[in-house]
Amino acid sequence: MTMRVRRLDRTGLAEMRHLNALFGTAFDDVETYTAQPPDDDYLTGLLAKEHVIVVVASEGDTLVGGLVAYELEKFEQARSEVYIYDLAVAEPHRRQGVATALIAHLGEIAADRGAWVVYVQADYGDNPAIALYTKLGQREDVMHFDIDVKPKG
Repeated sequence: MTMRVRRLDRTGLAEMRHLNALFGTAFDDVETYTAQPPDDDYLTGLLAKEHVIVVVASEGDTLVGGLVAYELEKFEQARSEVYIYDLAVAEPHRRQGVATALIAHLGEIAADRGAWVVYVQADYGDNPAIALYTKLGQREDVMHFDIDVKPKG
C-alpha cells in the first residue's frame, strides 16, 4: 500500500484526534494525550494557524504516523525556525521510512515559509530517534529546562 504524507488543515479534526491517541500510545503517556481532549473549536483553531504545522502519514484510511511542529519567528534576523515538538510512528510501521517522509514533507513546508532550519530534541536513551536525527542533521548537545508558570497573586 502507498503511504500518503500531507499537512492537516482545519478540516483535519478527526485525524488530529487519532494523532493524539497515537502520540499517547507511542510515548507511553495516554493520560496526557487523551484524558482531557480539547474541544473541536480549539483544535480546529490550532489547525488553521499557519505557524502550527501538523503533518500526517496514512496508508489507506489508517494513520501510521505524524508530527506537530511550530514555526518560530526570530528577532536577530528576518527568518524563522521550525521546531518539531512531537513525532511518532505507530509500532508496526516503524523503520519503514515514515518518520523520514514526515520530516522531509515538513522541510518542504519550512522552505516554502522561508525558514532557515528545522530542529528537534531527543531524549537520552531514545536511540532510534537519536539515530534518525543524526542521519538527517547535525547534533548539538544542549540542556532543556521546564520552568513552572506561577499565576499572579
